[in-house]
Amino acid sequence: MGLSKDRIRFNVGGRIFETTSTTLANAGRGSFFGALFDENWNLSQQPNDDEEGEEEKDDIFIDRNPDCFAVLLDLLRTGDLNIPPNISERLLHKEAMFYGLIDHLRTAKWGPFDGNRLHLSRSVTGIAPGDGTAIRAGPDGGCCVAHGSVVHVFDWMLEEHPTINLDYQRVNDVGWVDSGNIVLSACERLGRGDGGMGLFSSSSGDLRYKFQVSHDNQVKSYSAGALSFSPDSKIFTSCKGRSNEYGIGVWDQITGKQVDFFYESPGWSLGDADKLQWLNGKNCLLVATLFPRKDNCYISLLDFRDKNMVWSWSDIGSPAMVDEKRVRDAIAMEESNSICVVNEFEDLGFIDLRMDGGGSSVRWSSRSRLMKSKMPDEPCYPKLALHEGQLFSSMNDSISVFCGSDWVLTSRLKRSYGGSICDFSIGGDRLFALHSEENVFDVWETLPPPII
Repeated sequence: MGLSKDRIRFNVGGRIFETTSTTLANAGRGSFFGALFDENWNLSQQPNDDEEGEEEKDDIFIDRNPDCFAVLLDLLRTGDLNIPPNISERLLHKEAMFYGLIDHLRTAKWGPFDGNRLHLSRSVTGIAPGDGTAIRAGPDGGCCVAHGSVVHVFDWMLEEHPTINLDYQRVNDVGWVDSGNIVLSACERLGRGDGGMGLFSSSSGDLRYKFQVSHDNQVKSYSAGALSFSPDSKIFTSCKGRSNEYGIGVWDQITGKQVDFFYESPGWSLGDADKLQWLNGKNCLLVATLFPRKDNCYISLLDFRDKNMVWSWSDIGSPAMVDEKRVRDAIAMEESNSICVVNEFEDLGFIDLRMDGGGSSVRWSSRSRLMKSKMPDEPCYPKLALHEGQLFSSMNDSISVFCGSDWVLTSRLKRSYGGSICDFSIGGDRLFALHSEENVFDVWETLPPPII
């Protein structure tokens, strides 16, 4: 590949731009510019017919916005993003999509995710009346927010797409299959035969298909709860049927067909699960049913290959529990072979997966005793997330970040209003936090490193 001698001219909307194949190679093979070159990044197509004038025949004509092209070309040259005030970000987003540079644009707007370097980028208010159910980060930097029977979907520009409305049917959980598709789990309404799960378009809000559950070769109505996804295109959800068909259902997310069902055993809890998490290394599903949904906590690992519960833990039979020991959320940490749990005071606890669940106890670390006197009138239960080796825990109106092998508190994210955080989610290099009182969600981003 040549350097300055490899000059290339573009005519974009009547304006002439000159660059090199070296600069355009920064766009990558999957971009609009990558299609113009052969495998050695030599121009593989003639720009114009021989009928054009000598000066014009070397120009590649593109009938697009020249102002946006200038911004994107500078982005390829320097890695820096400078948007003039006369260009809207939405227009630049559309042009970046056309040229296949959307990832370059997002990377320039914010850097690689780091919980200790996050800053509050934006707050979105007035989504829907009532408390929020869940917020889920999308793979491309957007998000979706569930409120009752309504789900609001936002792209990475935080422009809202058409609302998904389930007609007074409560949404229990929501998850992204990919940037174009969302799965909703919902409660069954007695006498209606509805409920369960559905796949919806994230851009139009249209229902693409429903996920049916069958028992004894008969289609049954059910309530679907917590969701999880595996890399081999499987969808898992906790299920409650009318005839005690409780357990974990499995579907193929491409065909929508049910492929498996793990039935709840007597004395255990699967169908009411609050949390599902697929573990790639162990090829198992974490299922956690937590207080206060049940009086006791149940955490288990399910292996669907041989329909076996390979590990389980419960506080049944433990000494009389006090509130500060009640498990409110749980998350598996495969690298350390442990499960992290949290109580309502943000004290972290750890359960060793290498020990039999029945014989293992929670090793609590009292990190937040001083928070007990500051509990709000209507607190939200803590939530946990693990991302790129950092542990996140929500507590009232803030989110704590823990790092290192001993999980030391390294930073805390907090804003001045919005009330308690009822849910948060990390994805697309962003953290989204949903507040309960002021009907608002926050967007936290990592600033890109300075270009020297």
